[in-house]
Amino acid sequence: MQVTETLNEGLKRKLSVTIPAADLNSRLDAKLEELKGQANIKGFRPGKVPTAHLKKVYGRSAMSEVMTDAINSTVSDTLDKREERAAAQPKVDLPQDQTVINDVLDGKSDLAFEVEYEVLPAVTLMDIKGVALNKPVVEIADEEVEKEVARVFAQNRGYTNKGDDGVVENGDYLGLSFVGKIDGKEFDGGSSDHAHLTVGSGEFIPGFEEQLIGAKKGDTREVKVTFPADYQNKELAGKDAVFDVNVLHVDGPNAGELDDDFAKRLGLEDVAALRKAVREQMENALSSMGRQHMKRQVLDALDDGHKFDVPAQLVDAEFNTIWQRVVHEIEHHGRSFEDEGTTEEAAKEQYQRIAERRVRLGLVVAEIGNQNEVQVSDEEHQQALIAEVRRFPGQEQQVYDYYRKNPQALASLRAPIFENKVVDHIIDLGKVTDQKMTREELAKLIQADEDDVPEEHHH
Repeated sequence: MQVTETLNEGLKRKLSVTIPAADLNSRLDAKLEELKGQANIKGFRPGKVPTAHLKKVYGRSAMSEVMTDAINSTVSDTLDKREERAAAQPKVDLPQDQTVINDVLDGKSDLAFEVEYEVLPAVTLMDIKGVALNKPVVEIADEEVEKEVARVFAQNRGYTNKGDDGVVENGDYLGLSFVGKIDGKEFDGGSSDHAHLTVGSGEFIPGFEEQLIGAKKGDTREVKVTFPADYQNKELAGKDAVFDVNVLHVDGPNAGELDDDFAKRLGLEDVAALRKAVREQMENALSSMGRQHMKRQVLDALDDGHKFDVPAQLVDAEFNTIWQRVVHEIEHHGRSFEDEGTTEEAAKEQYQRIAERRVRLGLVVAEIGNQNEVQVSDEEHQQALIAEVRRFPGQEQQVYDYYRKNPQALASLRAPIFENKVVDHIIDLGKVTDQKMTREELAKLIQADEDDVPEEHHH
């Protein structure tokens, strides 16, 4: 076997490889020997077919299999010898001339071909000890807990339809359809065929709910509001909007008190236990939001600390995955890039950068995990599968079967667990400073993270 390197630029490699005819012929003989025991040819007893006859019958098709095996094992051995890891499946260019191929298939000439691939870059890690991180700490005030308890109470004590003549009062549960316009133009996310609202809960933007009081089922009301200046969707912040709201149904709350009997109906001992459960739930939600923000800081630090070229093949594959989703989203909502305040070119550039960042971070995270012996246990993998299956109520069996039959899909569930364990490892070694803030400030931080690098999710 002869190997000559014809290109070595950055991560790109190109090799010229020749496998001698003698090597192919000895592999062919071994293959025919194997076939001898299985061949069922008229006029011969099993296992007694002469090799020359087998060669006549099966020679070419067997040689074609031998060629494929020889190419694969030669490429893999060559990479091992060169101590290189290919970023993706190497591309093999075989001779195009049929006469040349026929000579190879007939065992008369050597097989010469080209191999192109990109190598995975060597990753030199930054010092991951003592990365400066801010940990969001949100104190939950008692009145916030009370507000949430009141919401749980309103939701669970039940409602009764007030009928066709029911008039909207504070505390009622409404079904609404609406269309929102700014300067006479409908805007994204401003319409709904059937939304639900508890009047007085403050779920909708300020001033919206109050304007529905006194309306009846079937009424249409024009509701005028101004989006808050700090509204999370920057395109709508501070703008005046008009909503045409149609009242679909009006349900009044059932009688009942927020007392121990109510708490028992929810499976809790008393109101104090309900308050405790609500507080814990709020704390868990905030702690997971806080961790999300810390994870983002870790990934940003890793991105800053590692600058190296990444294989174009991997970046292209990542970009195509993201781009398909972006285009689908835009078309699905009947929007254009201009509606989103950008152009297709600018969006492509942004997502190209994101794809590159993801690939680089993927390689860095893998290297940190390997060096620190981060493992995903079978049990953790199983739990991820169960969590995934639960996301599809009513289709559990199909989803479970899909993963069982697709080892690649099943393996992909490991990646996020592995990444999170590496992130936790870095947080444990980090220099963490508590940063007190309100729930709104934390929500804004997370929104800003997402605006900066949308869909931060690595594979």
